[in-house]
Amino acid sequence: MNVLLVEDNILLGDAVRDHIAADGHSVDWCLNLAEATQAAETGNYGVILLDLRLPDGNGLTLLKALRRKANSVPVIILTAHDQASDQIEGLRSGADDFLVKPFGLSELSERMKAANCKH
Repeated sequence: MNVLLVEDNILLGDAVRDHIAADGHSVDWCLNLAEATQAAETGNYGVILLDLRLPDGNGLTLLKALRRKANSVPVIILTAHDQASDQIEGLRSGADDFLVKPFGLSELSERMKAANCKH
């Protein structure tokens, strides 16, 4: 599966990228919203792992744009913000799942499988 990882934290991004690659998936990793928007528009992804707080904007901007274009790629939000309101806003915007940092990499793998099976 082709995975788009949108994460500005280098340590977490490295760990997630390496784990996903070890699971046999290819990973495109973007550090900001502008790169992620371009990648999402031009790439073919089985799942997008999307941080909300990025240096140049909110990941929900990308999620909402994808859904407006009827792009149904599964999106799992990865964020350090554990407020219920953040989760609700993400799900209402079209996210398939929501993981609060820190999370287990094995749990991420299972959630990716589940999200991909739904589509």
